[in-house]
Amino acid sequence: MTAYAYPLLIKQLLVTPIAQASRNEIVYRDQVRYGYPMLKQRIGRLGSALAGIGVKPGDTVAVMDWDSHRYLEAFFAVPMLGAVLQTVNIRLSPEQIIYTLNHARADIILCNTEFLPLLKGIRGQLQTVKQFICLSDDGMVPGDFAWDGEYETLLSSADPARDFPDFDENTRATTFYTTGTTGLPKGVYFSHRQIVLHTLSLLANLALAAPSQSLTRDDVYMPITPMFHVHAWGFPYAAVLGGMKQVYPGRYTPDALIKLYVEEKVTFSHCVPTIMAMLLGCPAAQAVDFTGWKVIIGGSALPKALALAAQARGIDIFGGYGMSETGPLLTLSLLKTELMDGAETELNTRVLAGLPAPLVDLRIVDPEMNDMPRDGVSVGEVVARAPWLTQGYLHNPEASATLWAGGYLHTNDIGRIDENGYLHITDRIKDVIKTGGEWLSSLDLEDIIGQHPSVAEVAVIGVKDEKWGERPLALVVLRAGQAVDVAVLKAHVMGFADKGIVSKYAVPERILFVETLDKTSVGKLDKKAMRVKFAG
Repeated sequence: MTAYAYPLLIKQLLVTPIAQASRNEIVYRDQVRYGYPMLKQRIGRLGSALAGIGVKPGDTVAVMDWDSHRYLEAFFAVPMLGAVLQTVNIRLSPEQIIYTLNHARADIILCNTEFLPLLKGIRGQLQTVKQFICLSDDGMVPGDFAWDGEYETLLSSADPARDFPDFDENTRATTFYTTGTTGLPKGVYFSHRQIVLHTLSLLANLALAAPSQSLTRDDVYMPITPMFHVHAWGFPYAAVLGGMKQVYPGRYTPDALIKLYVEEKVTFSHCVPTIMAMLLGCPAAQAVDFTGWKVIIGGSALPKALALAAQARGIDIFGGYGMSETGPLLTLSLLKTELMDGAETELNTRVLAGLPAPLVDLRIVDPEMNDMPRDGVSVGEVVARAPWLTQGYLHNPEASATLWAGGYLHTNDIGRIDENGYLHITDRIKDVIKTGGEWLSSLDLEDIIGQHPSVAEVAVIGVKDEKWGERPLALVVLRAGQAVDVAVLKAHVMGFADKGIVSKYAVPERILFVETLDKTSVGKLDKKAMRVKFAG
């Protein structure tokens, strides 16, 4: 009767770095630098300050900020109060931000002064928000808004030794909204138990990796995926548990990211392909040695051309797979030593979705939920179970039931699993192209076209065709100063078709050169927008 049940609460993630006396630092740009004892105190102060202004268990605290030490403190203090942390995607449209705040029934907003114009514009349409706390890098509080307090001022008079209580580990800890390209954003949510288990699986997965892909307490972690997006893929929680040095860059700009990488000796990051391409191409990066920088690419498939370019600069780059609903970890493309029989095999492995993480039950199924053979050829929908997947969509039971039809979470991605257990994502269900009765993978085509040396970015979409039903249309952004003929690109694709890598039906009849590709708020290709734009 006296045994401690040890609920899996987010506060337990702080026990290890303090007990192990981590001497590593939390760094915010060139402005803030402190150690783990101070992190624990500031989390206590934030919890005390929020409770002091009336935040109760069950309340929703929304944060509008770039990646910062403040965000990291909120990752802990808000859910440790029994409240819900809403990470607001500040790249959504004002109308979508209004919707997400109202739909989540936010009670209080912690807002960076950089977003004050936005906040002023939407304040009158917020239905449940009662208080606004100012987040300011320079300590200045704009006087043309009725704030209910300033972050550092509130912390300065709050209790650093706040005793956060135990409660049910299944209590909701966080919520955020998907950035899908159809309909209104959907709210997903995660409990303390789910976040703790995701953290443990993430660390266990990378502990099983080869040294070039591992994450240890000696790594220096810098996210290049926003903290408002799927908890920055869960890595801030893992970095805290491991007592690692953490570097938070604020707003992402290439020069600032490269500067922090060099000065803070960053060794581990994650980002989407667009960001990595931007970093490799920026002038500030040209003289930098990236040897030993481990980078996970997610959000979109890792193109071979980008992987080769990154490896040529010394970056240990590899793919991962997940989604907002999966919190996000499902797979990482970890290298199996016994399978690496050459550079080409290693490259082909690095760009895959990868191997299921510990505790992930991953299947490829047909429309009747029957398993497809794991032969590297048979394709089906990717469905999954893991103890941290969202249990549904907030206030949307109908969509939740569809998400979990048959007792597995449906990703709406099409893929195959090879005989070595690696997942290959071939397309989104809505993006696969059906031409003349044959299914074509837009991702395969993008990877092939992207390997041409003149191509910087490419997206392939299906457009209606009277004869074939659909045909692929390739939208290509050329590298600066490069020129290439459409016929040359078609011949490039045909070369892969002649080798049997893709069907000859996959050779696009139409290739358009464009200046930019439509993207979502988190840098993914927005193919819905492209299909609308190029439907004619």
